[in-house]
Amino acid sequence: MSPAPEIGIAVFILKDDKTLFGRRRSSSIGAYTYALPGGHLEFGESFEECAAREVKEETGLDIKNIELLTTTNNVLSDKVHLVAVFMRAFLSDPEQTPQNLEPDKCEGWVWHDLKNLPEPMFGPLREMLRGGFNPFPNDSK
Repeated sequence: MSPAPEIGIAVFILKDDKTLFGRRRSSSIGAYTYALPGGHLEFGESFEECAAREVKEETGLDIKNIELLTTTNNVLSDKVHLVAVFMRAFLSDPEQTPQNLEPDKCEGWVWHDLKNLPEPMFGPLREMLRGGFNPFPNDSK
């Protein structure tokens, strides 16, 4: 029997013309690559609830205006099938500063412009952004 796909929520937190990235420490998916805040969807949880919970757990940030952007279907190996759900959100208070609340899982959080992306980046995220995906609303950058 094949393992079931995992559902991961990743959140583009937008501030001015930047989005928040963190470099993951060892993990089963995306080890030592830059990724968005996020994590696994829990049973019974909405995408928005998962996004707010994971962002708070990892960064201490409160977010608002959480919305679904897109999904990707990624078979990363013969044992890892990840359905990535990409969300967009904004800071509830723009003066908030991200904290590294899970230092065993992440090296820290940094704001990056999409024109100057950190590397190495998590593969599915890198391919999506290099393909021209823009998480910003149409009326902004």
